[in-house]
Amino acid sequence: MTEPAAEGDSEPRDFVKYTLLHLSPEWRRRATHLRHRGSAQLERVLESPPAGAIVRTFSLVGTKADVEMLLWIISPDLDRIQQWHARLFGTEMGGYLETRYSYLGMARRSEYLGEHAHAGQEGGSSQRRPADLPYLFLYPFIKRRDWYGLPFEERRRIMGEHFRIGHKYPSVLIHTAYSFGLDDMEFILSFEAESPGEFLDLVSDLRPTEASRYTQLETPIFTALRVRPKRMIELAEGIP
Repeated sequence: MTEPAAEGDSEPRDFVKYTLLHLSPEWRRRATHLRHRGSAQLERVLESPPAGAIVRTFSLVGTKADVEMLLWIISPDLDRIQQWHARLFGTEMGGYLETRYSYLGMARRSEYLGEHAHAGQEGGSSQRRPADLPYLFLYPFIKRRDWYGLPFEERRRIMGEHFRIGHKYPSVLIHTAYSFGLDDMEFILSFEAESPGEFLDLVSDLRPTEASRYTQLETPIFTALRVRPKRMIELAEGIP
């Protein structure tokens, strides 16, 4: 079922799903011809997203201890996201994959943009589109409950400082998904960037802001490198 547009919004609202996978070491102990057959089957599923969906694949080999693969799928239809995951886990290699982290959210227009909105800015649309930059940084996010007790105009003022600092890093692109009532977190934040250093500097600059005081949770953090499905599988299998 496709999610209808929100009130006052002519665009359908996208679902955003991040799935982080661990490949069992038992897979690497299988005969070479069996691994080739199984990895090719998984690759075909990854290269065949559902109609109307966007899929991107990333490697976390060497950047996180307990996961090797990151799948990012965007679709207006949650049923198709579910069916695609079922196809993935139904492959031969899927039997050796364990979902260690799973984040589900939806895109929507930000209520805080105000005068900070500009053409093409994230948060100004109910849809999400990857920019296909080399790095993706991902984490779940929860604000303290007293944040929601502040008057709206006060929250908008505080977020204004947040936006102004973000504008100092125009090559770092944020994708915010909202998870209220859908998953355990409130937001899923992912950032595309040309280099890890520019994202590190952005996060460092945001630490002293007033908005940062209202953060309850922003871990675990994942640093992922964008790769094609075949390369993601090879790296997880230990192929340099």
